[in-house]
Amino acid sequence: MIGTTRRRFLAHGAGAAAGMWLVPASSRATTTSQPSVKFPSAPRERVAVASYPFREFIAGEWHKPGNPAVELKDFAAHVGEKFNVHRIESWSAHFPSTDAKYLAEFRAAVEKADAGVANIAVDGEYSPYAADRAEREKAIAFGKHWIDVAVGIGSPSVRTNIPGAKDTKPDAERLTESLRQVVDYASSKNVVVHLENDNPVSEDPFFLAKVIEKVNSPWLHALPDFGNTLNAHDADYAYRAIDAMFAHAYGICHVKGGEVNQQGKATRVDLARTFGILKKHGYKGYCSIEYDAPGDPYKATAELVEKTVGFLST
Repeated sequence: MIGTTRRRFLAHGAGAAAGMWLVPASSRATTTSQPSVKFPSAPRERVAVASYPFREFIAGEWHKPGNPAVELKDFAAHVGEKFNVHRIESWSAHFPSTDAKYLAEFRAAVEKADAGVANIAVDGEYSPYAADRAEREKAIAFGKHWIDVAVGIGSPSVRTNIPGAKDTKPDAERLTESLRQVVDYASSKNVVVHLENDNPVSEDPFFLAKVIEKVNSPWLHALPDFGNTLNAHDADYAYRAIDAMFAHAYGICHVKGGEVNQQGKATRVDLARTFGILKKHGYKGYCSIEYDAPGDPYKATAELVEKTVGFLST
């Protein structure tokens, strides 16, 4: 999109954590050796729709006056009606609350729509590799909180972002130490953690792949985004990066047809090539449609849904 990226919303994303809550002991999952999410095999059932592209249509801070206002808890029903898709990927900054009452209402609304949550895209402002230990501890606490939210709404996974630090360059050792704490907590709740190639500096795909290998946990995986790296590098780098990400993927990827960066440069994703990489790695998880360019998100999302179903069917 022009002039706006998810990274510019990070400070707001942290605010969505207000109203932190504790998961009752009875709802805590027993730690297992590795995740065992039962992904659907039917192509259409493997498709999800992200809430992020619809921020101007979802009630809250980013709703655009004049647009219909969809409550986040009703987004699953809305997606089912508009796109005949029954999984959503909710964005952390869209949650009006994360207290137990709201999460129960959210989960009930999703179940009533005969739908499910594929993932929560979580954005925070604290860097888990900062030189400042206090900032790292805040990032770890923030990550654990959203693991609890995932349990509350029945999401099998979260995508946690890696914000850049003001006091240091990306540091694999400190990031590994922080992520191990979040991932250990997630494993005790039966929730998978994903890392996305988003910020071209702090979330470079090859850097993330290195960190995932260092953490060496079946509960930490990559979330390959079709367009983010292509928007920051040349095609050779970008498709090698996607390959590296799918080598570590498990439960969620982001399907985009292209992006427009803050300078107005448009890039187009070679969907056939990218789905070929997806299939080469035997990826069985969800494909979340995250349209991220100017224009009507409804029309573009509908087109991407059908293209994705087609690629997954062949």
